[in-house]
Amino acid sequence: MTSVERTHRWRVAFAFVLFTSTAGLYLEAPIVFLTSILGVAYAGYPLFVGPPTVDLELSRTVTDETPDHGDPVTVTVTITNTGPRTLADLRIIDGVPSLLTVTDGTPRHTATLRPGASTTFQYTVAAKHGSHRFTPTTVIAHDISGNTRVETEVAAGEQSTIREELECMVDLRAFQLHRQARQYAGQTPAEAGESGLEFQQIRAYQRGDSMHRINWKRYARTGELTTMEFREEHRTAVVLCVDARQSAIRAAASTEPHAVAYCVAAAQQVCSTLEQQSEQVGAAIFGSEFNWRAPSTGREHYAHIDQLLVDHEYDQPVPIDGDDITVSSTEQVQELIAQTQGNTEVIVFSPLVDGFGETAAQQLDAHGYSVTVISPDVTTDETVSEEFVRVERANRVQMLRNRDMPVADWSPEKPLVWPVGHHRGVR
Repeated sequence: MTSVERTHRWRVAFAFVLFTSTAGLYLEAPIVFLTSILGVAYAGYPLFVGPPTVDLELSRTVTDETPDHGDPVTVTVTITNTGPRTLADLRIIDGVPSLLTVTDGTPRHTATLRPGASTTFQYTVAAKHGSHRFTPTTVIAHDISGNTRVETEVAAGEQSTIREELECMVDLRAFQLHRQARQYAGQTPAEAGESGLEFQQIRAYQRGDSMHRINWKRYARTGELTTMEFREEHRTAVVLCVDARQSAIRAAASTEPHAVAYCVAAAQQVCSTLEQQSEQVGAAIFGSEFNWRAPSTGREHYAHIDQLLVDHEYDQPVPIDGDDITVSSTEQVQELIAQTQGNTEVIVFSPLVDGFGETAAQQLDAHGYSVTVISPDVTTDETVSEEFVRVERANRVQMLRNRDMPVADWSPEKPLVWPVGHHRGVR
């Protein structure tokens, strides 16, 4: 989008013309009077020459496209004037991702570019967990007199070299679903005894039982007809639940990513791991609205899950304090329960800075779901109120663990080690 506006700097020139012309006439000094012509030319320049033509090409490269958390990444930006006119006063502001902090240099640059000329500048950002997208570069150009201001955005051209994203993946270690701990990978035993692989019990023969399930050896030995039952096994779906409510958008500092960004980054990595295992994956995002995608498989489905996580709009972080920040979102949890059926494992990503994450996990656990909680710790102890929030969060983590729910108390500065624990017969 391009905007053109007048800066009204000609008003200064008008005052200069008025003063010099008046002084020249009063003092009868022709030289002083003639200097007013300079002001007339300055004020009249924008009327005879149109606004500067801003035709630019952008190139952006980074030293590391997939850095680790905390690594410095140097961004190099090159702007080329592809237009026919010289840009005398060009000001450039690169579109740094909102969750990344510039640690060296500056994303702002000024230059004068002749047609075909280029200018290059660099700055360094500290990589943080997640997918970070660069926004279009903002360019402001003034004409020689400064009376006309043109502002536009420069994005990637078809032939330009540009890096639009930084992928800083979470270091996920020791990942294991609940059912995998049962050593029946990909399946969870159901309550009913039917045809399956795991022997469950022997019962008296009932009319209609399959002949293949009769224990013929026992019949030959005792003359008693009995039927063997096997535990039926079903494929389990995994649902990734992200707490993206306003109250969860908390950050340890204004220059750090907020907790929801860490939750999304962890959910993306878990989704990628589940994709490699060809698991059925669904996603639910709790926020101002309930976003839901039913569990399924396939490359296109996994891409939709990832896009749903990345495209969620974030608000600005809310400072951590001691206020009552418990938000009742039980309706969204109930909607999730209504949407799911059969055997489902739920992974809840929540900072646990208020009571919602704990309540949601307990509700899901009460309905028979296998629940794992991943909680990035963004609390600090710099003030009394922040220390209070930190203690409350630690209590919530412990209360969930007391209910036999595995909880990862994850510091984003360290790798995410998957939690293990006992849950509904898991050994």
